[in-house]
Amino acid sequence: MTEETPAGAVPTPGRYVRAEQVTPPPAQQVSDVAVTTYEDLFEVDPRLMERWVLQQEFPNWDSLRIMNARHDHLAWMHRHFADRVITGSELLAEVEASSTDQPDDGVRRS
Repeated sequence: MTEETPAGAVPTPGRYVRAEQVTPPPAQQVSDVAVTTYEDLFEVDPRLMERWVLQQEFPNWDSLRIMNARHDHLAWMHRHFADRVITGSELLAEVEASSTDQPDDGVRRS
């Protein structure tokens, strides 16, 4: 098995079997709103979205392809659209600093 071979159903050599392509490994709940099927692949629990968004079947290989390409895509977006790149910790520090500057009078500002 290779890194990109799903851990679920074992592919049948030489023929397409739909169930092997669209049945991911069993999802594991990681929080109230997130599940994971493959290591490092986190997604919103589909049960929370079914009411609002029509769920589509995704081939296992396509989910893995998208997951493995996310860093390249993010780097491309940074090169083309970002004046600068900040880390999540920098952003949180800025938010926390601005929240301590304003008194908490119960009024929500936008």
